[in-house]
Amino acid sequence: MREVEEDTQEWIAGKHPVMEALRSGREINKIWVAEQAQKAAQPIMLEAKKAGLVVQIVDKRKLDQMVEGVPHQGVVAQAAAYRYYEIDELLARAKESGELPFFLLLDEIEDPHNLGSILRTAECTGVHGVIIPKRRSASLTATVSKTSAGAVEYMPVARITNMAQTIDKLKEAGVWVAGADVGAKQDVYSSSTKFDMPLAIVIGNEAKGIGRLIREKCDFLIKLPMNGQLNSLNASVAAGVLMYEVLRQRLAK
Repeated sequence: MREVEEDTQEWIAGKHPVMEALRSGREINKIWVAEQAQKAAQPIMLEAKKAGLVVQIVDKRKLDQMVEGVPHQGVVAQAAAYRYYEIDELLARAKESGELPFFLLLDEIEDPHNLGSILRTAECTGVHGVIIPKRRSASLTATVSKTSAGAVEYMPVARITNMAQTIDKLKEAGVWVAGADVGAKQDVYSSSTKFDMPLAIVIGNEAKGIGRLIREKCDFLIKLPMNGQLNSLNASVAAGVLMYEVLRQRLAK
């Protein structure tokens, strides 16, 4: 039965992610609280009561089974599946904000913890939307939600079938596409690196980086300076540094 429901139902685990889901107006069906967590979960239970939601007190082991392997802090919710956005919706959202468009394209980021961390930083730095491929990519799951600390409730995510065609569509809309690549000649901190333009940054796969075709589609490539023995950063860390550099430049205007 669980497999059949996976397209229409999602699990949200953890006090903060569940509370953010409630606050954001996400469609939630039911909430379970572990017997031992009732005191700590009082704010969630009050919020759920206001929304007219059922809260069931259960043994912690039931929650362990519901979201196997995900730290849940004694709170789990069942909600309608996350809605993925269309590229046109992301472009419209950026336009409505009155800000320079800022998007992230994730080229086959497969670790859900990396995706969750990226979504959290994206929400904090004013990104208007995150774009992921349908294949060979982490999707929005309970692990991603937990790692994002609830940011998944506020950050629109588009799920697309063809990254190269999506880049073409963004370019047609006047968005410049920058690829983060260790082999790039242009340093992100160089005085010639400017982000005061409609921008999408491509972050590549944890092991392989950006695919060749996608790299060739980028308007320009940028790299982070490396001063140690290793030549690359974790994907979510690299994405975070780049997002904050874009924000820094834009706030300095």
